[in-house]
Amino acid sequence: MRSRARSAALVLTGAFAGTSLLPLPPAAAGDALVIERGGPARTLKFYADRDGEAVIGFKASAPGVSWARKGAEAAVVAVDVDGRHVTDLVVPSSSPIKRSLGLGPVKRGKHKVTLRFAKGSADAAKRVRLTRPEVELPKADQVALRHAPIVVGRTGWPLGDAYQNATTDTPLIAWHESRAAATAGHRVLEYSVVWSNEDGGTDSPALMARWGRTTDIEWVYRVEVDAQGRRVDGTGVYQAPAHQTFKFAGRYEGDHPVLQTCTQNNNMCDVISPGAPLRFLPDASRTRPTDRAREIVMDREPWAYQIMAQEMIREGRIEKPSDPSTVQVGDQRTYLWLELTKTTGAATGDGSKPGVALGVRLKSDPSRLYRSDHSQPTWSIERDGAASTTVELPEGTTAADLASVEAVRQPVGTGDNGAPSTVTAIHRGFFLGASYVPQASVVRWNGSVTLTKTAPTAVLWRP
Repeated sequence: MRSRARSAALVLTGAFAGTSLLPLPPAAAGDALVIERGGPARTLKFYADRDGEAVIGFKASAPGVSWARKGAEAAVVAVDVDGRHVTDLVVPSSSPIKRSLGLGPVKRGKHKVTLRFAKGSADAAKRVRLTRPEVELPKADQVALRHAPIVVGRTGWPLGDAYQNATTDTPLIAWHESRAAATAGHRVLEYSVVWSNEDGGTDSPALMARWGRTTDIEWVYRVEVDAQGRRVDGTGVYQAPAHQTFKFAGRYEGDHPVLQTCTQNNNMCDVISPGAPLRFLPDASRTRPTDRAREIVMDREPWAYQIMAQEMIREGRIEKPSDPSTVQVGDQRTYLWLELTKTTGAATGDGSKPGVALGVRLKSDPSRLYRSDHSQPTWSIERDGAASTTVELPEGTTAADLASVEAVRQPVGTGDNGAPSTVTAIHRGFFLGASYVPQASVVRWNGSVTLTKTAPTAVLWRP
C-alpha cells in the first residue's frame, strides 16, 4: 500500500492512536489483527461521510508460510464488506508485506469489514497477522478505483483445483494507466496485473531474457470514461485467450467488470465458472511513469521479486548448479537485472528487424561477454521504449566484478533489414540479495549510442 494521507471523508470507529483500529481480543493485541484457522472472523467498522470507493491496507504475514515450500505456500483471507464477499487476499510470506486491496463502492454511513480465514490456505498456515489495518476513501484515485476489474481465480487447470491461485500464478500487484481518448475530455483507463508466474505461455528462460523477470505481467481490462468519470457504454474490452482483445460482454458490480483468469498464462474470460471461490480486487489506483518499463511496479514493491523467485524454486524451474553457459534459468541472485531505453530506426533493405541484447564483461575475464539473450536471436529485445532484461553471471559475482555493460544489435529472423538501433539509457542495474530482494542499483547510464549493421556493438557503461 502506498503512503498517502488518510482521507478526511472516512472515520474509523474505535481506538486508533498507537494501538489498533478497534478494541480487539487478546489474540489481536497491540496494533495487529490476528485471524486464526478455525477461529472467529474479525471486524473493522468505519464511517464514510460520502459515497465512494474504499481501500484497505495493512502489512500481512502468516507464520509458518513460505511460497517456496509445497504445502506451506500461503494463507487465504476472505474479505467481506457489510456481509458481501468483495475480495480475497493470498498471504505468501511469514514476513510482513505491505498490501492494499479495493473494497468496492460504499455509501455514506456506517460499514463493517469482516476478515475470515478461508479455504485454499496451505496446511502449514494457522493464522494471519494484519498489522495496522487502515481503511480509507482516497479522493484523488476514485475514478481509477471505480472501474478496476474484479478478477475471479482460475479453476479450469489443473482439473478440479478451484484454489490454484493460492499456490501458483497468484496476483501480486495491480495498477492502471490513463491516456486521452479520441473524444475531447474523455480518457481511456487500462488495468494491468503482476502475477507471480505463468504456468503456460513464454518459457522461463525467454521471460528472463526478453522481459527481465519470471513474473507474468498482463493488461486485463480497458475502458473509456467521460469527463465525469462515467463509463462510456460499449468501450470495455479485455485481454482474452491467445492475447486477443475482446469486447467485454459480462456482468458488472457497480462499474467493476467481473472477469476470470481462464488460461495458463493468465488471460481473461468474461464468462465466470459457477462456484469459483476466489476473487481478487487489488488496489489499482497507482500508475507508473510512461517513460519506464512496466517492471518498475515491481521495483517499488521489492517483495514481489522474492515471491517470484520462491515460486521458481518450489516448481523446480531453477538449474542446479547455476551455469551461465546454458540457457536454463539459474539462481536468480546470480543475474544482473537491467532496464534500458532504445529505439529502432527505418529499415534500409529487406530482412528481419533487429533487436538489442545487453552484455556484461567481468574484470576477471574481459574476453568473455555474458549476453542477456544467451545468443538466441529471438530472445533479444525487439520492442522500443523502456524494456527490462537480465544477464546471468557466474555465482558469487558482485558489483565490484563488473568491467562493462555493452549493447549488441541482433537481427531476430532471416536476413537483416539494416535498421539502426539507438540506446539512450540504462535506468538501473541491480542484483538480488540473499533473500531475493533487489539491492541498490549499481549501473546507470544516459547518452546516445547507435548500433548499425556494420558497427553492431558498443560499450554503454564502465565503473
